Amino acid sequence: MDDEVTRRLVHASTSALPLAYVYVAEISWRHVQAFLVLAMVGALGLEIVRLYVGLEWWIFDRLTREYEQENLAAYFLGGVALTLVAFAFPPPGADPLFSSPIDPSPVAVPAMLMLTIGDPFSGLLGAGELRSVKQTWVLLATFGLTTLIASAFVPPAGAILGGLAATAADGAKPVVRGYVVDDNLTIAPAAAVTMFLAIEYLPALPL
Repeated sequence: MDDEVTRRLVHASTSALPLAYVYVAEISWRHVQAFLVLAMVGALGLEIVRLYVGLEWWIFDRLTREYEQENLAAYFLGGVALTLVAFAFPPPGADPLFSSPIDPSPVAVPAMLMLTIGDPFSGLLGAGELRSVKQTWVLLATFGLTTLIASAFVPPAGAILGGLAATAADGAKPVVRGYVVDDNLTIAPAAAVTMFLAIEYLPALPL
């Protein structure tokens, strides 16, 4: 349980990046993207050494689960997800390192926070349980929190649908050919895409 709490706290600490963009005027979206790229380059190096060379480091033993021992770790997959969202969905008025083919949208920050806050919150509620699908009350709590997070950034319909997408991605861990598809890889992209589509197209739907 101590290791589980530690994992969740480390996970939640990554909220500092999107929150810094929101609250620190000197930090631009370009800084967020650059930090993520550098972090992912470093993380990829660590994963290559860990998986193919053999890195006996206590922090990996403590912060990774059994199914991650021979696969890419959850922290790396989460970093991939954050990086994809940061580059695909730059906020309005941002100064991205590279232009995105997608119109500027406010979905990136809430999608990131759904991963960095919503996922560890859900994980602590269901700690110690080995389930392919989380309990209903955990799913409802996760939906409430992720929708609340999104509502600070996007319209209500986008927040609700984004919360549903994040909850669905968080609530189930599908296994593909023996490989567990970690929710760290799916929560932020699923939420970002869903919120983007809701913002772009729901207003055009007939009442």
